[in-house]
Amino acid sequence: MSGIYIHIPFCKQACHYCDFHFSTSLKKRDEMIAALIKELILRKPEVKDLVETIYFGGGTPSLLSAIEITQILDVIYSNYQVISKPEITLEANPDDLSEEKIKAISTTKVNRLSIGVQSFFEEDLAMMNRAHNAEEANECLRVASQYFNNITVDLIYGIPNMSLKNWENNIDKALSFGINHISSYALTVEPKTALEKLIEKGKLQAPKDKVSNEHFQLLVQKLEDNGFIHYELSNFGKPNFFSKHNTSYWTGKNYIGIGPSAHSFNGKERSWNVANNSKYINAIQQNKLPEEKEILSVNDCFNEYVMTGLRTIFGISLIKVEQEFGSNFKKHLLAKAAKFINEGLLYINNQNVLLTTGKGKFLCDGIASDLFVVDKLQ
Repeated sequence: MSGIYIHIPFCKQACHYCDFHFSTSLKKRDEMIAALIKELILRKPEVKDLVETIYFGGGTPSLLSAIEITQILDVIYSNYQVISKPEITLEANPDDLSEEKIKAISTTKVNRLSIGVQSFFEEDLAMMNRAHNAEEANECLRVASQYFNNITVDLIYGIPNMSLKNWENNIDKALSFGINHISSYALTVEPKTALEKLIEKGKLQAPKDKVSNEHFQLLVQKLEDNGFIHYELSNFGKPNFFSKHNTSYWTGKNYIGIGPSAHSFNGKERSWNVANNSKYINAIQQNKLPEEKEILSVNDCFNEYVMTGLRTIFGISLIKVEQEFGSNFKKHLLAKAAKFINEGLLYINNQNVLLTTGKGKFLCDGIASDLFVVDKLQ
């Protein structure tokens, strides 16, 4: 099974924390859609199995009309073998989701909405420079939940000056709409973003790890108490509502990425398109794929499996490590993991290396990097 990711590189305005590729100019919108469609046709030979997930990410895919979404999906269905009930996700911002727009999207093949709420408080939205307000966040969820039963909401924690009570109110508000999936991320200061510059100028406080950890622990407890499964570090879903597309990333399935800056993976190679709208469009118009490729070494594949596996409830399978990488990699993993097992941050269950709840999960990235293979194993 494979997945298709489609990057829509347009936004109404730039969020202060965002480092994804996008443009606030929509001048090349029609040319971009034509290029996305053409790339889908050019990449057809790369996908030899069934497509089970399609994901519109960005940027802001909800800027597309229902007609444009259908145009793109029709090309996929005409050129690829799609399973009978695929998961088709559209990322959306609340300010785009009027009742009329939600109704229109519901007439397409899109069957899952990923709504970027981030916070239900005006002061947080203003600090992040989000395009929507709290009223739009509430209203879009009220209406969307009438048309879609598969909705995920994005929330950001660790925001400076956000109290623990306000964070709890954010979680409660999302749950009040009957949401079955929540993705939640700590506010992170990425290089060359507006957020970094504002912090450097003293106009905003930097996020504090202690606050982020408190918010994270509350999030985990609150959602698990409400029947959610913490199936990936930043993702919580009720049974049968896990993100199939994102899970395919974490379990190493093949996928192609369409659009500027989009990444692809086939198990042995990783490739990525140029992160420039004009260069992308010009190349596609000349029937060229504007991509760079990286052939992954055995160490690369092992390290990636460690990073992704550790983030999930599936963990790192010792059996898989030995079968796919060899006994030396298994020995390396067990030796490196011993320290964290002694510290109560990792444990082994049914031949799987897993993070403990609480502090272990919060420190996931640092633990994973310590488990990596850097040099050639003897």
